[in-house]
Amino acid sequence: MTDPTQQQQYLIEQLNSCAQGDRRAFERLYRASCAHLYAQLLRIVRDDGAAQDCLQHVFIRVWHVADQYDATKAKPMTWLSTLARNIGIDWIRRQKPQDSTADEPLLEALLSNDDPEDDSINDQQHGKLQTCLNTLSSHQRQLMEMAFFQGLTHSELAHTLTQPLGSVKSLIRRGLERLKACLTSGI
Repeated sequence: MTDPTQQQQYLIEQLNSCAQGDRRAFERLYRASCAHLYAQLLRIVRDDGAAQDCLQHVFIRVWHVADQYDATKAKPMTWLSTLARNIGIDWIRRQKPQDSTADEPLLEALLSNDDPEDDSINDQQHGKLQTCLNTLSSHQRQLMEMAFFQGLTHSELAHTLTQPLGSVKSLIRRGLERLKACLTSGI
């Protein structure tokens, strides 16, 4: 489709069908818009893996809120791009050191910044934490970030990601063990 009006109408139809639970329309919407949205996310988060994860979150969100799309208020690609932009920005915010977690003392201690004299030590610790987080698989890191930076419980994670609760708990426990080993080693 080279005609922008036809492309726009096509996307509107797919979004409306998605709102009705049409999985094939969801697939068509994905195919028609994923390249543009991925490129946008890559410019925002500047990391291929993060952009892929964010893109997945965009389409999960689209599936759940497609019924909120109103063609009289925005063009479909504008609406989709806004969702992508917001998810990308949220991802960036979760990466900042001030987003420490109260659920995990080890992570909290490394990310706390109460004493200005300790700034350089905290910067080093934060850098080490980031290095150690990068040793986790992308799926395990996603679970850890959702649990500790978004505050999701294990049950919420299992439900959101449609995974068994035991698997989620095991992945997080192994991730914490791996982080602890990495942080206490000389790496």
